Amino acid sequence: AVSKSFGGLRAVDQASVTVHEGEIVGLIGPNGAGKTTLFSIIAGFLKPDSGTVRFAGEAITGLAPDRICERGLVRTFQIVQPFAGLTVHQNIAVGAHLRHGNRREALALAGQVARQLGMGDMLDRPASGLTVAGRKRLEVARALATQPRFLLLDEVMAGLNPTEIDEIVAMIRVIRDGGVTVLLTEHVMQAVMSLAERIYVLN
Repeated sequence: AVSKSFGGLRAVDQASVTVHEGEIVGLIGPNGAGKTTLFSIIAGFLKPDSGTVRFAGEAITGLAPDRICERGLVRTFQIVQPFAGLTVHQNIAVGAHLRHGNRREALALAGQVARQLGMGDMLDRPASGLTVAGRKRLEVARALATQPRFLLLDEVMAGLNPTEIDEIVAMIRVIRDGGVTVLLTEHVMQAVMSLAERIYVLN
């Protein structure tokens, strides 16, 4: 169980979440409940005041985010910030470079990830011209290009219309079927209910 305070504010209080390999698990709760803070603790962007984060049987508490990412645990961010001056293909390749130093290999993996997620026709587009839904998909693709075992999705459906939500739901199923475990936080209950095998509520 992890806890985190910012000054006098207890952002996360003794939260304990277990995700088994191959699952899609939901994390829900009102705004300000501490969902994003908990994600930041798991992925190494924040250090908990108490408690331990374990991944694949090993404690990873306090490791830097890039070290945690190398082990196969990666997160997306609510506020999506693609590299605006690059194409979609190049943006995804940034993630691929974690495991592929060779540019050709990174671009090849990026193309493969894009096609897997139904983004093959977007590869040459400038990232700056994407819609909100396109930027969200790009954020997921860039994370997936790091070849994770465990993916944390932080409100990837926020601000999307019902059709776009359906597309993201299908995309998450493809990701899980490809062998990636998923923990997602989301306000779109319909999507959470259709995807998650188990749900934690952070109150």
